[in-house]
Amino acid sequence: MERLFFILKQLSYKIYNSVNELPSNWDVIAVENIFLQTPYLSVLEYSAPTNMQCFYIGVFELNKLIGVSLAQYLDINKLDSFGERDKCVKTFIRNFAFKNFASHTLFLGNNMITGQNGYTFSKEISFKNISKILLESAQEISSYFEKKEIKIHLISFKDFYDDCANELKKNDLSKTYQFNVQPNMILFLNENWKTKSDYIAALSKKYRDQYKRAHKKSEGIFVKNLSLNEIILHEKTINELYYYVAKNAPFNTFFLSENHFSTMKKYCLDNFLLFGYFINEKLVGFHTLLLNGTVLETYFLGYDKEVQKENMLYLNMLYNMTEFGIENSFKKIIFGRTALEIKSSIGAIPVEMSGFIYHNNKLINKYIDKIFSRLEPKIEWQMRHPFT
Repeated sequence: MERLFFILKQLSYKIYNSVNELPSNWDVIAVENIFLQTPYLSVLEYSAPTNMQCFYIGVFELNKLIGVSLAQYLDINKLDSFGERDKCVKTFIRNFAFKNFASHTLFLGNNMITGQNGYTFSKEISFKNISKILLESAQEISSYFEKKEIKIHLISFKDFYDDCANELKKNDLSKTYQFNVQPNMILFLNENWKTKSDYIAALSKKYRDQYKRAHKKSEGIFVKNLSLNEIILHEKTINELYYYVAKNAPFNTFFLSENHFSTMKKYCLDNFLLFGYFINEKLVGFHTLLLNGTVLETYFLGYDKEVQKENMLYLNMLYNMTEFGIENSFKKIIFGRTALEIKSSIGAIPVEMSGFIYHNNKLINKYIDKIFSRLEPKIEWQMRHPFT
């Protein structure tokens, strides 16, 4: 998409199909968010899920780049599975609906992660203009696909914290359906915690005992931060461990490509860490982290189901991520929106996030609120309070 699209007299935007086309100062604008910087965008370009295509949006004031954004197109038809954990009538209906009425979906934002990572600006810009940029960009990308005889069914504007969502709702997104799904679990790290021992001391007796029990279960497991060559060496196993967890999620709209983790390490270097868990030199699990300024972002993980069951592997991973965040002086850890209860047991709290969505079929869009609420699975969970 070569031409500029004007929003107002001084504001315009341009949509790019390739990272190589981006303005040279793109990363200057995206400096505060690793998910919008060119190393990570290059990962998406060279190892995106097979059913995904990415678009990069530059926002200009006169001729000066002041904002960057990300959009992702997903072709649901290319998936063999949406996730195999939940098998019930409601899940069958949801999967049928997605295959037949939302198989071509456009996300303004990043559908692969949790958090407000869809755009950033180098200067203050009104929510009126932000909502206009998002909406018009979506329409322009939809037109791009129409020329390829692909009809975009569903358009979603993804992951906004309440303050931003409330402002966007007052403007061009006012007529789109605002939805809430599972919250983002965030652990806000106490500035007085300097070591793992400080964190453990802050836990109540019940949760100190949980920590000790999990730690004892991990005896015999060796954890190592893997280099690029080691990731490549173990990539087949890494993918098998990842795929086991991914396919047993309640719902998935993509699966990572086989070279995703090595590509992450190649482009993101020391900002991407993959920790392998070994028993007798056999890789039985892994977790990944992205260093995003003062925020520690948890990324994808995988494990052997038998080791997970016997050695409380997932809980130990959560503790290890927390320890890393404390000892490297991060302010918070983004744990995402799965496994809510166990994440709350290590101190993460739920933070509500909203999205906006509309369907290009006017009849479906008229009832999108009722359809969405009936298809979205309800998760029952109990909030834990480990520090009281």
